[in-house]
Amino acid sequence: MTDDVDIEFLCDPALAGTIPAPEPAIRFAPEWFRRMDREMGMPDEQGLPGLTVKACLPVTDAFSLGYVIPLPYAVTFGGGTGIPNLDIRWAEDCAFRPIEQHHPGQLGAPDPPFAGVVPLKFVNPWRVRVPEGYSVLFQPVMNRPDLPFYCFSGLVDCDRFATTINFPFIWTGGTQETTLEAGTPIVQLVPIRRDALIKRHGSRGSTPAELAEQDAARHRKYNEESTYRKEWRVRK
Repeated sequence: MTDDVDIEFLCDPALAGTIPAPEPAIRFAPEWFRRMDREMGMPDEQGLPGLTVKACLPVTDAFSLGYVIPLPYAVTFGGGTGIPNLDIRWAEDCAFRPIEQHHPGQLGAPDPPFAGVVPLKFVNPWRVRVPEGYSVLFQPVMNRPDLPFYCFSGLVDCDRFATTINFPFIWTGGTQETTLEAGTPIVQLVPIRRDALIKRHGSRGSTPAELAEQDAARHRKYNEESTYRKEWRVRK
């Protein structure tokens, strides 16, 4: 890796500059979220300003977490005789096939929950390179129910896996013709340092002091404005 970066995305030199590059995830925040007002224009049950999801910092932080790999070329889904025989098309001058198909048996189809589903995969031209000791969690783009597909999650030791990783998915957009434009976010990735993972856990009833602490925090959450932003949130 070069000395001035923490993560690198590498592609075939012939592709560099011709396809959308991975970027920080916040740059792919959806239009429905960007255009939303922070306040609803009405008070909540406690008399404070009623807030929308735009004011929910945990949601914003999820939009900001890690990086997004975008679709390299425009792809149109729809037509044919319907799922599982969905017609999929892209321009003839694409440098590679952006979509390939998995065998349905790889998901156990036709058994539930994959009856009538054909598993597909986004062909990813980007190798992800991270420092020694890091894995990368690949997962569906967070908080994007508007996207008409569902990518499967995977954790890859990218400090050792020196090639590209494709992204299996299922189409959820029905049979109507739908075009995903080049640059559409297809997967969100988060580098994770393996030795920082929490591996021990416990479950028990709260102590009286812990219940009191929880009740006080709940009261502040619902009766004071912006407490999470002012005191509880850690800036990433």
